[in-house]
Amino acid sequence: MTPLFSLHPQLAADTTPVGDLPLSRVLLANDANYPWLILVPKRPGLTEIFDLPEAEQERLLGEIRHAASALKSVTRCDKLNIAAIGNVVSQLHIHVVARRRNDPAWPKPVWGAVPATAYAPDIRDRLIADLRNVLPLSP
Repeated sequence: MTPLFSLHPQLAADTTPVGDLPLSRVLLANDANYPWLILVPKRPGLTEIFDLPEAEQERLLGEIRHAASALKSVTRCDKLNIAAIGNVVSQLHIHVVARRRNDPAWPKPVWGAVPATAYAPDIRDRLIADLRNVLPLSP
């Protein structure tokens, strides 16, 4: 029997679902300091991008492009940071972080710079709605 995809509990605790692309679940990090999407390929047992078959690696790159373009369009950020780190949560996931020159960590990486700040629910919900309007999410 093939194992089913499940989201790592830490990713589930630290994010709000946005929706699904054909390969990846799209999540919004619960940190209002930086609008931050996380893409998680819906395949069990992966830790590295090269663990995906080549065709799915290409699909993932396209989904990263869609997520990055959507996030930049919605936030009008100065720069995007894209990374697949996985040192704390080994499940393959890709961070797409909108950066502004005046954000709390600029120009350094966001990890550990300042404590996470929760979104006001209405701001989070509006951001998710705006992202859903521009991302090619699965029905």
